[in-house]
Amino acid sequence: MKLFTRDETLFSFKCYISAMMALYISYSIGLANPFWAMMTAYVVTTQPWAGSIRSKALYRLGGTVLGSAAAVAIVPNLNQSPLLTTAAMALWVGGCLYISLLDRTPRSYVFMLAGYTAALIGFPAVDNPLGLFDKGISRVEEISLGIMCAALVHTIILPRSIAPVVIGGLDKALADARAWMISALRGPIPENDKQDRRKLANDITQLRLTASHIPYDTSNIRWSAHLLRALLNRIISLTPTISSIEDRLNALQDTGQTLSTNWQHVLAQISECVEAGTLLEPGKLQTLHSAIDTITPDIKSDTEWETLLLASLATRLHEMVNTYAKCLQMRADLDAGIQKASDESRSTRRTADLHIDRGIALQSAMAAAIAIGVCCVFWIVTAWPQGGTAAMMAAVFSCFFSTLDNPVPPLRIFLRYTIYSIPISAFYLLVALPSVHSFEMLAMVIFPTVFVLSALAVRPAYALKAMALLFGVLGSLALMDVNQATLDIYLNSITGQIAGTLVAALVASLFRTISAERAVLRIQNANRHDLLTLASTKRLLLTPHLTSRMLDRVGLLQTRLPANAREEDSKVADPLLALRIGNDIAVLQSALPSLPRTAGSIRHLLDALASYLRKSGQQPDNALLQQIDGTLAHVLQTPAIGPSHDRAVVAMVGLRRGLFPQTANFPFHGPLNAHMSQAK
Repeated sequence: MKLFTRDETLFSFKCYISAMMALYISYSIGLANPFWAMMTAYVVTTQPWAGSIRSKALYRLGGTVLGSAAAVAIVPNLNQSPLLTTAAMALWVGGCLYISLLDRTPRSYVFMLAGYTAALIGFPAVDNPLGLFDKGISRVEEISLGIMCAALVHTIILPRSIAPVVIGGLDKALADARAWMISALRGPIPENDKQDRRKLANDITQLRLTASHIPYDTSNIRWSAHLLRALLNRIISLTPTISSIEDRLNALQDTGQTLSTNWQHVLAQISECVEAGTLLEPGKLQTLHSAIDTITPDIKSDTEWETLLLASLATRLHEMVNTYAKCLQMRADLDAGIQKASDESRSTRRTADLHIDRGIALQSAMAAAIAIGVCCVFWIVTAWPQGGTAAMMAAVFSCFFSTLDNPVPPLRIFLRYTIYSIPISAFYLLVALPSVHSFEMLAMVIFPTVFVLSALAVRPAYALKAMALLFGVLGSLALMDVNQATLDIYLNSITGQIAGTLVAALVASLFRTISAERAVLRIQNANRHDLLTLASTKRLLLTPHLTSRMLDRVGLLQTRLPANAREEDSKVADPLLALRIGNDIAVLQSALPSLPRTAGSIRHLLDALASYLRKSGQQPDNALLQQIDGTLAHVLQTPAIGPSHDRAVVAMVGLRRGLFPQTANFPFHGPLNAHMSQAK
């Protein structure tokens, strides 16, 4: 194992300083269990960045207060009926967990903490509910003290800003998008590159989640948080556009169509500008748009399929150039430190644009409630003194790993390393601490263990194991009265911790684990549902959040598909396909008011799309193809009224390519009336 780096050493020292500060203040003011404050100081600092620590501290503080209030309300009022108390606590923890899983931002900590904090405070007080209010107040004071000390120390002592991580990720995302554009414009794309492009979606999602801590950061980047979110949304909107350009170029290649010299020249010109990576001046941007306009074919009633593909390609090139130019301008504004958010960035404050699976959230909530119920029933039946500890641990660990498809493997690791922590915690409780008679001695005795484990906790390869050992030791100190610890009390307590973790793992394996195949199917069905909503609505929906949510799902799909499935994925079902289809449906919806003569046929097409999307798992049939062809023929035969006409044609070309990529070209030379009748 390598020696600790400077950042790891500094992070561990800051964690230690904050923990000792919380412990010292707790002893000084006479709190009932000072080690709760110490443990909380480590729980808050699971990441080394000051912004994430400060944001989590705020939300954890709110969750702690809410959870303690729930415990004070539930336990004394239902104490005469153990089953009612169990049911109420299980429902509270499960309900809070469900709500927290509906938000993938740091705000989710409020409800997750509210859930298991009620268990941590309520279950130990079941035998003596009269003193619960005082115990609840004391626990809130201890936890709040640990939270505030951690936030203070990591803010004041050499704070580590999250800005380099976010800006570095942002630049990498822009570089990857730039490489994708260049590859798409210059020629066939290697299969390995396609896999890297899809990983870009997951990288963007992770970047957006990391950037959610920026408003709490210690650097000046926090003043540009809205501008940064706007830039991320712009990068997101690039992905379906580039994917469409790839598709149109592939379609032209499949038809045997060779791009003219003018087309090749314009594509090369755009590629060179993109490769330069410099700001596009207004004059240069106008030159590119003018060059695209000169090669854009007119859309007429007898336009050939290849010509429609070229028109669609030109439209997407306009969009890509515009969006890329705005990305570069926003990136420059971010460097310039512009604090005033643009109108666009103001509109991005809403963050509910990530994929949410309510079904899995409900399963997680039920698994937590069942695990707590099992522990409590065993506690009631056997009158085991440490049954409350088992119920507490079941609540905590059911919440900790609830975001995973399969929480059992990390729970097993936590269980195994909790067992490994027994000799360490036993040494502290039964040997070291009884011999300590001053705070200085206490700090020195604790230092070696917590320093090594907290430094390892920021190494990805050791993070989970180190946290399990650290929580095993600190949890034992927090759950017991260190002044009265004996071997039998300690063994009972550690048995309760292990039993609660084991029950959480067993219940999760029975009721909460889902396979990667099922997770993929649920994500694909969620995409289908969003497309159905978009196609069946009678009014125009704003689509930026829909696009962001679908791109998030592309990243989630990529992490769940096994390697062999990913290789086949490019040939069977492009994960970006839903993005392209969604954009085309949105264009048709927006064009409806401007095309009164063809609005009926377009509406019929959208209804046909909605009907197909309702049939989960089925391939599009020939009737849908005929509906698309009939509507396309009808719109082409109708005199153009403004730019909406061409936009609708381009959107239908995109739908035909997306849903029927292997189908023959549009049969313009067949009976036109037959096509038009399909649209009516």
